[in-house]
Amino acid sequence: MMDVKETIDGLANEQGVSGTLLVKQGDEVRLEMSYGFANKAEKIENNLHTRFGVASGCKLFTAIGIAQLVDQGLLTFDTKLKDCLELSFPNFDDRVTIHHLLTHTSGVPDYFDEEVMNDYEDLWKTRPVYTITKPEDFLPMFQDGNMLFHPGERFHYNNAGYILLGLVIQQLSGMNFTDYIEEKVFKECGMVDSGYFSSDCLPENTALGYIEDKEEGTWKTNIFSIPIKGGPDGGAYVTAPDMVKVWEALFSYKLISKSVTDQMLQPYMEVNNFLRYGYGMWMNEGERGIYKYHVMGFDPGVRFRASYYPEKDLKIIAACNNEVDPFDMVKTIEDEFLE
Repeated sequence: MMDVKETIDGLANEQGVSGTLLVKQGDEVRLEMSYGFANKAEKIENNLHTRFGVASGCKLFTAIGIAQLVDQGLLTFDTKLKDCLELSFPNFDDRVTIHHLLTHTSGVPDYFDEEVMNDYEDLWKTRPVYTITKPEDFLPMFQDGNMLFHPGERFHYNNAGYILLGLVIQQLSGMNFTDYIEEKVFKECGMVDSGYFSSDCLPENTALGYIEDKEEGTWKTNIFSIPIKGGPDGGAYVTAPDMVKVWEALFSYKLISKSVTDQMLQPYMEVNNFLRYGYGMWMNEGERGIYKYHVMGFDPGVRFRASYYPEKDLKIIAACNNEVDPFDMVKTIEDEFLE
């Protein structure tokens, strides 16, 4: 284990990691390591309980929220979008279902199409981030757009699809999306330190996201680069221990019934030779089936990876508040624990 710690320390120092790594197997914490500053200006260091932005890691929470509504009989995964929302989407295909939205196969237009855009920050150069506080605020960015392809035709990662799922949660639950997830998911998991916080009113021990200009040798925070408040497709703040609780609650059926959870965990889409996608999460498949469930988040000033390995009951959380991908750190842990 000492060799693993030394390797991770070396990677963190070499790559400039700023964040927290937590590894838990069963009930035992195997590793907990933190690097860099949550607040550079005040030199406040990151620690195990620092809250980090998780970007698209939040899509898992939205999928869980939808699955809870399925559990309650308020809809099914095959329910059509047009039967869920009292909103007009003039150019959408009427065949789009909840399943399509969850699996990124709907074909609906995206407000940030990652196949043609690569800088999320560009979206907010003419649209103030402080005006984006709830799911409805994203609608003008895609509501009247044209379909990208027929529903179910292929996998195409889609952020707007999860905005639509958040709107479904709001309409069927009668609650604001963020209130619903905090009450029905975070609270049920015991995630007492996590939430959808506004970036201009962050609680203590919350990491600011940092964007580095390597040519100039300077950095800035991401406060003008992401919506002021997170929503269905990303943007909550989560601690590493709280993220472990999500995996533990999900796989012990504390959030959703076993039958509906099993539907969530199916590898519906084959993304490449080994990577699959279910409902709100990625999966790695080997000869013996799915051996890794995981979520990832990449925003300006945010890099996040959280994974669960059922055969080993292993949870790995790597949350960073700069733009250094912790992939190598996670791979080092996998090589040690999955042999």
